[in-house]
Order: sequence, then structure tokens, then C-alpha cells
Amino acid sequence: MTPEKRPAEDEEEQETKKLKEDPPLSANEGSAEASLLQDDTSQDSVASDTASSSDPEKKRLSIPEERGTVLFTGCAQWEYIGRRNLNSVPSLIHFVPKHISTFKGIKVAFVASHCTAAHSVIITEEGKAFTVGRNEKGQLGVGDSENRAGIVPVDSLSDFTIVQAAVGRNHTLFLTDRGTVFACGDNKSGQCGTGNTIAVINVPCRISFKESRITKVACGGEFSMIVDKKGYLYSFGLPEYGQLGHNTDGKFFLTSNKLAFQHERTPRRVPIFVERSKDGHPTPVTDVQIVDVACGANHTVAIDAKKRAFSWGFGGYGRLGHAEPKDEYVPRLIKYFDGHNRGVTKIYCGSTYTIGISLLGPFLWGQTKRTGEANMYPKPLQDLCGWDIRSVGCSTTSIVVAADESVIAWGPSPTYGELGLGENVKSSTQPKEVKSLEGAHVYQVTCGMGHTMLLVRDETEKDKEILSKLKEVTL
Repeated sequence: MTPEKRPAEDEEEQETKKLKEDPPLSANEGSAEASLLQDDTSQDSVASDTASSSDPEKKRLSIPEERGTVLFTGCAQWEYIGRRNLNSVPSLIHFVPKHISTFKGIKVAFVASHCTAAHSVIITEEGKAFTVGRNEKGQLGVGDSENRAGIVPVDSLSDFTIVQAAVGRNHTLFLTDRGTVFACGDNKSGQCGTGNTIAVINVPCRISFKESRITKVACGGEFSMIVDKKGYLYSFGLPEYGQLGHNTDGKFFLTSNKLAFQHERTPRRVPIFVERSKDGHPTPVTDVQIVDVACGANHTVAIDAKKRAFSWGFGGYGRLGHAEPKDEYVPRLIKYFDGHNRGVTKIYCGSTYTIGISLLGPFLWGQTKRTGEANMYPKPLQDLCGWDIRSVGCSTTSIVVAADESVIAWGPSPTYGELGLGENVKSSTQPKEVKSLEGAHVYQVTCGMGHTMLLVRDETEKDKEILSKLKEVTL
């Protein structure tokens, strides 16, 4: 097992010394490239309703059906959260869920963040994309890399219907209803999939992908995954721990004493899935059709149509669930869930851990604390057994769960309000209910670095009563 590169954000201060020869795109260059790409993908435009709906290749993807109110809890000090020089400003840390003033009266269909990210994407019921948070690598998609206060619309995608999004440490993917993907942000490892390693992409650019319609996107710290309508999985970006699933960590000698990585700059299909015997002998697993994928900082977990779970990438702290801390360079079947009535239906990844919702209940493997014991194989989350779990948000060490008519959260200190447990509750080692949302129907939750966003159904009188008691926040 190789030592894992820690996501201490101080390292980013030195990144300018490590960037590739390719210079960042200027705002004008980014706009020009985006314009060309948009012309090439005119079939994505909302004005292209003349396309034949009988053609399955042209059938639109749907925006998530449930719509509601978006809430925020956590730290909005985007430039400092996750860095050792964080000097907290009390007015920017919110310990209970609050309405986001920008979306007052606006229905939201989807939110996206990531355990390594200090930015998020919000998609409205009309399929319009908005971003908020850190922007030093152009990850907000607004045409520059300047700090942005508040929530901003992604204007370059205004002619498209966005149905889903994913974010990594400093990059963002947007999925349109026509099954194409636009990417922006940090691209020094090729994680935007645009065919190059231009350091910064300020305006969302289309990923060239002609194999099939894309139906799902996911991001790790510095890599990305896409799934097409055939259930094929493709990956691109940093291969350092085998997290791309191509049977390599991509290392090569740039000079006689300097290592570098062979980055994947465009989507490359993950060709094989295996199971290993007790002696380590690999056997190919056939008929794998991927239906969902999730990424941690440096590992990936996917589930297929037969509810089989596969994991690969960095193996430290047991996050892969194989009962050994070994890196895996190709997707490996998690044997614990292989059997009758043991399949996995949903999967979520934190930085160093994984949560799977199986037919036996919820399980966790890996490490959710900065020190101490790790679960080397899947173990039941006893406190959540019997709950109807709809969504899980995974931060660096914090976990927020939407289940039944409750929200349950826990995480060790330090936290920055992402648990939403109350003004005087800054951490919890045991799962606790978020009292301010007791009785509310939360249908999606996503966690970033020190912050959480929740989508609450606002149709019933009970929902409206609970929401009316919450305060507003301006991000």
C-alpha cells in the first residue's frame, strides 16, 4: 500500500510551482472554446425540441422528479475551510439548517458537493445550474478564477437543461438532458476529460464522447467517472492509486530520478471487473452493467444491475471493504455482499470510508475518524437498521443521513456546523437526530468540506410548518 496524499489544502499554495507547461485559459479563451463546443452540441439546447422523441438515442434524460426547498448548514468561509490557517468568523458558520435566501420561492431538484470540495452545485426544477463556494481553479464555471461572494448562475449553460452534476476537489461536471457532459475547473491531471491538461478551465467545456449517451457522473478528488446508457463505466484524471480502474497507477520516470503520472485526459472505458480468491487469484466477473458509482478522495465504488458492489483505488483504512489495506488497480468484487439477498442498492463515499445500503441494511467500512480504529470490512450501522434511508451525505469525517421523516447526523470534532445539530452541538460520536428538521421529508442530502445542503419536500402542511420556523442565510 502506498502512502496516501493527504488533502491538506496548504499544499495548494505550492501548486503554482507544479502546474504543467500549459497555461490557464483566460476568460476570453474559455468563452471562445465553450462557444465552439456549444455549436457542436446544438442538440443539447433547450430549443432543440424538434428532435424525434421516438429515437432512443435522442430521448432526454429527466430532471429528478422530487422538487423542494434547499437548506444550508455549515461553514461558508469558502477560501479557508479545510485549511490549517482557518480563523473562523462566527457569522459565517451556521450550526442549524437555514433557508438560502437566493432560492426563496424557487424549487430545487438536485444538489451536488463532495467530501474534498469547498464548492457546490444547485440545479433548479427548470434545469438551470447555479454554483457557490471556492473558485480559485475556475470550478464555479463563471469565466474566471476570482473569488465570488454568494451563489452565481452558470450563464454559459443557460441554453441547456442540466439534470445532474458532480464536483471534485477543484473541478465540476454538468450532465445535460441529452446525455452530454460539460466540465470546468482544475484540469492539471486531465480530470475535466477535455483531451488536454490545460491547468485551469474557467468556462464549462464539452467532453468529447461519441460512444453513447451519458447517464451518470461522479467525481473523486482529482479524477472523474461517467456511466453511459449501456452501463459501461469510463474514467479519466489522476491514476495515482489505481482509482481509474485501468490496472495501473500511471507512474513513470520523467527523468532518472523524478516520477510523474500518465494522466487520462479523455474518458477511457474500465474494461474488466474481477473477484479474487483467498490466495489472491483474480477471476473476471461477467455481465457487469453499472447503475451507480461514487468516489472518495482516492477510491471508487460502483454497483451493477445485479446489485453487486465493486471497489478499487487506495486501500488504506479498509475503505475498499476487502478486509485488507491493499490498493486495487481494477474493480474488485466486494465478497461480503455477494450472495442471495445481500446485494447493494445505493453507495456513498467519504474521503476514507464508504457507506453501502444493502438488502440487509446500511453498512460502513473504512475510517470516519482522523485517528483510531478502522473497519477493514463492511460492518452494520446498527443505529440506522430499520430506517428507510433515502440519501446520505459524506464529508471528510461527518455523515448526514435522510431517513424516514428525520435527518440523522454524526461526526467527530472538529466540525464546522455541517451536522446541523444545534448551536451548542459542534460534534457527535453517535448518530443524533437533527431536531430542527424532525418530521420533515428530506429527499436528498450532500456534504462538502465543512458544509451540508439538504432538499426538503415542501408539499405537506407538516413540511411547510417546519420550514417556516427556519431562519434565512445569505451565502
